[in-house]
Amino acid sequence: MNVATNTAKHQAASSASSDAPRTTLKVLAVPIAFNEEKKIGRVLDRFPPNVVDAIAVVDDASTDGTPQVICEKGAIHLRHERQSGAGAAIRTAIRYAREQGYDVIVILAGNDKDRPAEIPRLVEPIVNEGYDFVQGSRYLPGGDFGNMPLYRQLATRFVHPLLFSLAARRRVTDSTNGFRAIRLSLFDDPRIDIDQDWLDKYELEPYILFKAIRLGYRFKEVPVTKIYPPKELGYTKMKPFTGWWSILRPIIYLGLGLKK
Repeated sequence: MNVATNTAKHQAASSASSDAPRTTLKVLAVPIAFNEEKKIGRVLDRFPPNVVDAIAVVDDASTDGTPQVICEKGAIHLRHERQSGAGAAIRTAIRYAREQGYDVIVILAGNDKDRPAEIPRLVEPIVNEGYDFVQGSRYLPGGDFGNMPLYRQLATRFVHPLLFSLAARRRVTDSTNGFRAIRLSLFDDPRIDIDQDWLDKYELEPYILFKAIRLGYRFKEVPVTKIYPPKELGYTKMKPFTGWWSILRPIIYLGLGLKK
């Protein structure tokens, strides 16, 4: 992994004024990107001043102009030399955040589905109420999912949350939404092992959520917006069947005790 740090406007944002509440915890926001040249700039432009302490983009070995856009926008650039998967990218983000002394990490999509202006909704319960994991839900009152294809609505609103809730023994309304905030001390717990090879693709997100809930960490959902970009720009990189299995198998493995 190569790390390139830029000092342009997004890192300067920590000293700018904003209506967003400041916290005593250091917060790092991390969009995850692979070949998002057309969208990552828009993601970074959406960040209000001072909403987080810094922004780092994990670039999973993009082959288009994604690295150049990240640098032009002044975000921290964390680059994989080979494509490793969404889970591996999130693992890189967590490691970097912990090494740099951040307290909270906010994960969001690099393809302009999420709204950075809603980050305070995720962070405030951690700062002010002592929560450890705050999950964004497009399906709670006040959330929005825009023009999502019907088959994805069925999968993400009903099928996956139902199976996940049964396995986790707690109702979760949006178990596949990657827009969430996590207190980084969660990863001090040796029972949460994010370094397993089988978590490299889409498995890591439901893995961490499942572990946080089942291990008794303070968890809640808050309403957020998740709007899919126009289809011609590419609204997802998840492949049918292999991608679906990737996001389903942590429920099966963990629910049956086949993995730790």
